[in-house]
Amino acid sequence: MKTEINRRTFVKNGLSAAGIATAGVGLLANSSSLLAQERPEERSGRLTPGDAALLRFAAAAEILETDFWVQYNELGGIPDDEVPGGSGNPAYTAALAMLDSDMAQYIHDNTEDEFTHQDFLNAYLTSKGADPVNLEPFRTLLGSTATGSSGKMRLTNLMQLTLDTSWWTRYRSSTHNPDLDPGFTFPQAIPALAVGKHTAIPRTDEDTVDPNFLQAIANTAGFHMPTIEQGGQSLYPGMAQRATSVEVLRILISIGPTETMHFQTWADKAGNAPPLTAKDPVTGVSVTFPDLKSPPFGGETYQTNLIMPEPCPFLSRKLPTCSIIRPTETRGAATSVLNFLTAMGLFIGQPPAFFQYMRDLAEDADQARRGGRKED
Repeated sequence: MKTEINRRTFVKNGLSAAGIATAGVGLLANSSSLLAQERPEERSGRLTPGDAALLRFAAAAEILETDFWVQYNELGGIPDDEVPGGSGNPAYTAALAMLDSDMAQYIHDNTEDEFTHQDFLNAYLTSKGADPVNLEPFRTLLGSTATGSSGKMRLTNLMQLTLDTSWWTRYRSSTHNPDLDPGFTFPQAIPALAVGKHTAIPRTDEDTVDPNFLQAIANTAGFHMPTIEQGGQSLYPGMAQRATSVEVLRILISIGPTETMHFQTWADKAGNAPPLTAKDPVTGVSVTFPDLKSPPFGGETYQTNLIMPEPCPFLSRKLPTCSIIRPTETRGAATSVLNFLTAMGLFIGQPPAFFQYMRDLAEDADQARRGGRKED
């Protein structure tokens, strides 16, 4: 059996970044699952260990979401008293407006939503005597230095992204569902984003000089936003199926649909990305945004303004097709989302201790079972 270490107290105590990077790997690697031994604050019956683990992973995901949405809002949204930080970048904001004139307002509102989610989940955990999530010791990444950025340290990296845009075809498919066809490969909407590393925000003011490259950056953001949110909308129903408390279930199925609202909004905007080819002057990586109204896309199935899921097989092919969120498989839901975010490059620059901490949270959430049963 692994040695018991209160890893959340370890992180909450706020060790220095250097200490985490050098000592944290071995220390956190030896930590045991919350579900192996119940934590004292969770023996009270106010939250089962599984329910606490589900909410902790959700809180961590929301903290990470808030971090990158703040970066978008500082440069291309509406910095104000509701979402403070930054002062806006006019050139980037104008490039985003090519996707939709309301982009700045939607970025602002999405950012505010994520703040409320992270704050609510941590406050709820605390109210039940359970440990909240604190990722502040990992706020060590340098962000954009372009005009408008606050220059604050970040948890997430928006400047080296590799995006899986297969959700574009997955939600338009009437014949395949990843829950029933785990081996099926859905085509990428933007194949160039699935390879190499791409920035979704101007890194410096130099990135705003070439209008074509700046538009490529805005287009990348336009596809990153729905890529993130479709992951969130699958995570919540996946975890909800493992909740024991009706109140915890209520929390998960109440926040989850908001992620769907976000996804629908950004999926609609991504379809407006202007076709172009641009080469990153810093990395030399090229990106091409094709005309999504032309082959191999286009036609009724691939209209760019389609934001309602096509009905697809659900639970069994013996049943009628149904318009649903997909995937919603509960096994490994949290770990799958963490792997998805990691593969995206969102955490490039974080120390090994960060990945260990997040893996522990995900494993705890995935071990949660409704009613304490070992198997669902």
